[in-house]
Amino acid sequence: MGDISKNFSRREFACHCGCGFDTVDAELLHLLQTDIRDYYNQPVTILSGCRCFQHNLNTPGAASDSRHMEAKAADIIVCSVSPRALYHYLDRKYKKKYGLGLYLDRIHVDVRPFRARWKKC
Repeated sequence: MGDISKNFSRREFACHCGCGFDTVDAELLHLLQTDIRDYYNQPVTILSGCRCFQHNLNTPGAASDSRHMEAKAADIIVCSVSPRALYHYLDRKYKKKYGLGLYLDRIHVDVRPFRARWKKC
């Protein structure tokens, strides 16, 4: 049981530096809970949620304007679902909005109001 949704807890999204930044955008939480966790009926692991400015600076490959700093992005894996399959499912579902990044071992998802896609694998 989560404390911010049926399956997610605020601590899962907390900045890894320990600064206390653990806000979660409501649209992102809905996407993760409804369109991913409930759809697949599989656990979702948040690898990176919130990032404060300093932690983002210290994250290799992070964009200087990362949506992680706005609590609007998460890097995730889903149990028993390949990153590629998850990426393609979300790409088909959301043709005109959201940021999706495909990596070898995870995907990035953010709730920007326009479409952005990239593959780094």
